[in-house]
Amino acid sequence: MPVDEASVEAERDAIIAALTPVVDGIAATFGPMCEVVLHDYRRPEESVVALAGSVTGRAVGGAMSEIGMRIVARGEEAGDELNYVTRTRTGKTVKSSTMVLRDSTGAVFGAVCVNLDVTAVTEAHALLGGLAGIGRTSAELPVTTFGNDIDSVVDVILDDHQLGQNQGWAGLDRAARLELFRGLDERGVFAVRRSVEQVAGRLGISRASAYSYLAQARAATDTTSDSAGGHA
Repeated sequence: MPVDEASVEAERDAIIAALTPVVDGIAATFGPMCEVVLHDYRRPEESVVALAGSVTGRAVGGAMSEIGMRIVARGEEAGDELNYVTRTRTGKTVKSSTMVLRDSTGAVFGAVCVNLDVTAVTEAHALLGGLAGIGRTSAELPVTTFGNDIDSVVDVILDDHQLGQNQGWAGLDRAARLELFRGLDERGVFAVRRSVEQVAGRLGISRASAYSYLAQARAATDTTSDSAGGHA
């Protein structure tokens, strides 16, 4: 039976509207160290449609984070990401849960994110551990990029990849270039409108070349997946 797109869009709008007041209630329950964000992934450049609290420095009308970009890239395979700990670019330690929103067709179109600033708790734990003589150096937390501007989020992700490669585009062979585009694609960069042009500009290549490398990277990934499936 064909999907009635208008009905699905109305359903998504109704879910967003129903959850908007819930954002304030959750934040009030957990207190001033809590931030709750309601995302509508149908408009990634302005995905924040409701927000309560202030942990990541975003505002209503702000862009999705790289976590949201990754969820969008995974499509229907995306799932909830619960109780993960990251560090913001400003040094805050944040414990978060991201719960995806699906419509009746099973498609992911948004998410509710709860972010708790646990920086003080972490510091107190380290202090008490040191006093008790059982302090340990914790593993380095991954840094998550949050921002109101989607272009700045894409730029930071691209910078991370370039730092990892430790060389410019001209110094990469074909395999490394395809790996760069594959990595950016896996992190959801190309789910954002105009991102191919942005990446092309940062790398100093033409838009046509960027689209070509993206297509080749995706084709190589599909081939690898098919081969793995054939041996299952």
